[in-house]
Amino acid sequence: MTSNALAHHYNRWSIALHWLMAVLLVATATTMELKGIYPKGSAGRSLLMSVHYALGLSVFALVWLRLLARALGPTPAIAPPPPAWQVLLAHLVHLALYALMIGLPFLGWMALSAKGAPVALPGGMGLPMLPISESKETARWFKDLHEAGATVGYVLVGLHAAAALFHHYVQRDNTVLRMLPGAR
Repeated sequence: MTSNALAHHYNRWSIALHWLMAVLLVATATTMELKGIYPKGSAGRSLLMSVHYALGLSVFALVWLRLLARALGPTPAIAPPPPAWQVLLAHLVHLALYALMIGLPFLGWMALSAKGAPVALPGGMGLPMLPISESKETARWFKDLHEAGATVGYVLVGLHAAAALFHHYVQRDNTVLRMLPGAR
């Protein structure tokens, strides 16, 4: 790959992690949306919840690799350059998305720990409870915060996708092409 191609696209690791995390985020949200079709205490509901936990922990682990890939790889320039307000807004949305990908799994783990429930993963494995006092009120507070953050995440992901489409179809710049696999 030439240095010119590198200047116009993210590195392969960043691209792969971006799209893998997009799939994981959709799957994580889907498991919680689908759990309502099963009654409380049912095997189906428990399975969806444990898959949700595993997916959330995968997001939590991969976001650190994503940040490392972003720090080590060059950020290709957008051509033609967007206005400064768009650059600032993009940075703020990206920062908020990273904060949610780190914070939401941790809040979920704290909610379960405050509830006195371990994080049960598929296959019978799990995470230890965090050293938090067991309290229904505290568990509810963490759960509410987790759910509110997820709602904010839906909005931010939608804004991120809408901005990408706007850049591609209205501004006709290379924003989307920089993150597409095989678009070299």
